[in-house]
Amino acid sequence: MNSMSDVSFASHGNALARELSLEGVRQKAPAVFAGSAHERMSPRYTFIPTERVLSGLINVGFVPVDARQTHTRSTSLLHARHVVRLRRRVETVQLNDSVLEILFLNSHDGTSAYQLRVGIFRVVCTNGLIVSRTAFPTQCVRHRGNIVEEVVIGALQMTERFETLATQIEHMEHRRLPKDEQLQFAERALELRFPKGAESRVEPAQVLTCRRVEDVGDDLWRVTNRIQENLLRGGLMRRTATGRLMRTRSITAIAQDVRINSGLWDMAMEVLAA
Repeated sequence: MNSMSDVSFASHGNALARELSLEGVRQKAPAVFAGSAHERMSPRYTFIPTERVLSGLINVGFVPVDARQTHTRSTSLLHARHVVRLRRRVETVQLNDSVLEILFLNSHDGTSAYQLRVGIFRVVCTNGLIVSRTAFPTQCVRHRGNIVEEVVIGALQMTERFETLATQIEHMEHRRLPKDEQLQFAERALELRFPKGAESRVEPAQVLTCRRVEDVGDDLWRVTNRIQENLLRGGLMRRTATGRLMRTRSITAIAQDVRINSGLWDMAMEVLAA
């Protein structure tokens, strides 16, 4: 997921030098400010604007730092799936190179309930890892009842486990992966990106390539970040079934982003537990 280029991370105590304003959120994800549900929704559907829930999160100390939404021809711009990244205004959990986040997902066309997930923004990269629901259960709130209160409580409960997540990342930083284990990990990761396997025609070594000097190293944390960067950002050369050379595409769909990130995190936790 793309980061704000003008955010300073000089201090983890005050993790945000500049938050994204509501107008900034509107420009990136207009669906957050939809005034009604999609016309196909039944009268039983409770429409609560994402803006109202976002305001509730801001009131208890969260601040938005980025937002985006899906752009498809089949979905109205104001009802599309969207995601807002938030951080605590004052973060007490310190990591070497990362900041912990809450990802808030929703749509107004019936394709998604309100969802809360844990994310990790690494200061040196332009996208963040998304922790899987296996490691940290996703909070899902259906479009009925006291939605704002349920989402706010869910977000606060998730931040109570930030210390546990920080410990896992520290363990990943100390877990060394020999080259053969790195290649095995990369091969499994490619199956996430290309479920049919043979269609990828990308070698495992390609997704282990470093794009930044900060990713040089053989620990599980850096290996996971290298693989995630290569899978999501694309640009890897591959040869098609007809012999034509092509580059892999970047992942822009929110659902795909979440699926690949979550699967990658589960794989990393399996390696850590082995």
